[in-house]
Amino acid sequence: MNAKTHDGTADIIPGTVHYISAEQLARLGMDEIAFVKPVMTEAGPGYAIHAADGTPLAIATNAPVAVAAIIQNEMVPSLVH
Repeated sequence: MNAKTHDGTADIIPGTVHYISAEQLARLGMDEIAFVKPVMTEAGPGYAIHAADGTPLAIATNAPVAVAAIIQNEMVPSLVH
């Protein structure tokens, strides 16, 4: 009963969470959520931006710049403490 996406995998349909596959769970939020965490770089303190799955995307000089970059790319920022 799940709709198929262009890549042949099933979309997540509201009300069918108990049917979610491991692959669907792994993709959940990938294009919508990015998180920011403080890191130490060669140039000093910075803020790493990561995709929901932990893939590094960028490093910013401060947290507000990192959050702005995420929003500018139409994603929702989440801070990691």
